Amino acid sequence: MVAAAAASAALFFVLWWMLQGEENPWVPAGLAASVVMLVAAFGREVVMRRALTRYLLDDEPRSARHDHMHSGEYRRWSQAPSQSELLRGLEKQSAEADANTRPELHSRVFQMCGDFLQIAEKSLTSPGLSAERRLTVRARQERVRALQKHHMLTWARNSAQALTQEAQQRARLHEKIEAANRALECIDTALANYPEEEDLQRSAAAVREFVTTSRVAHWVELAQRASFKGRYSRAIDCYRDALFYLTRAEGDHYLAAEQITREIELLRARRATHSVVETDAGKTRRAREN
Repeated sequence: MVAAAAASAALFFVLWWMLQGEENPWVPAGLAASVVMLVAAFGREVVMRRALTRYLLDDEPRSARHDHMHSGEYRRWSQAPSQSELLRGLEKQSAEADANTRPELHSRVFQMCGDFLQIAEKSLTSPGLSAERRLTVRARQERVRALQKHHMLTWARNSAQALTQEAQQRARLHEKIEAANRALECIDTALANYPEEEDLQRSAAAVREFVTTSRVAHWVELAQRASFKGRYSRAIDCYRDALFYLTRAEGDHYLAAEQITREIELLRARRATHSVVETDAGKTRRAREN
């Protein structure tokens, strides 16, 4: 970061000197220097996160530590955070995510829990790990698994709620369906990890019910418009499309399907009556012409 700050300052003064003929030369020079510092900060964040999840070894027994005291592996180990430190940091990130409404924070904590579990599982394969230390590592794993599940379920619930609300506010059918499908993808991702969760299953069923209701309402509205304009065949086709989505949907939609079936029968009767009236009118007109 010191090198990045020096490079940023040098770039600032160089650009300022080169752009002296321009108006406010310090503005582009400051922007360029800021970009350098932002890139350096982002790179530092990436490196620190990798170091946090990659170089973790549990506290080794003193005898094993003595064997490789002067090796490069031990030097890396001595600089790496312990599992207890990582767990404290993970719990801090968890509390911050719970205090925030942004779903992506819960997704990030879920991924960090996965990284911790992988490294803890790797530490269990150490041959010099004592039975007491092994129990400690497994207790940490159980704690992190609970955090992982909590944040996955919270992410899925918050994301699905936000996307469902977005779908309800959309005016066009395809926009409603697109937002609802994205909500279903979030729920399905959580179900892939925790298929036994009944809350997720109920949420998925509710979103699918919303999709079915939106489609049926769309086709019913088109059918009513066509019927109002006297286009009975078109109205019947629209009602059939609505009935198609009802028959494919989960749950009991018997009453709605029965109502649509009655509307179709009424439209058929109107169409038949309208055809008879038109035929009689045509015969009367031709008789008058003759």
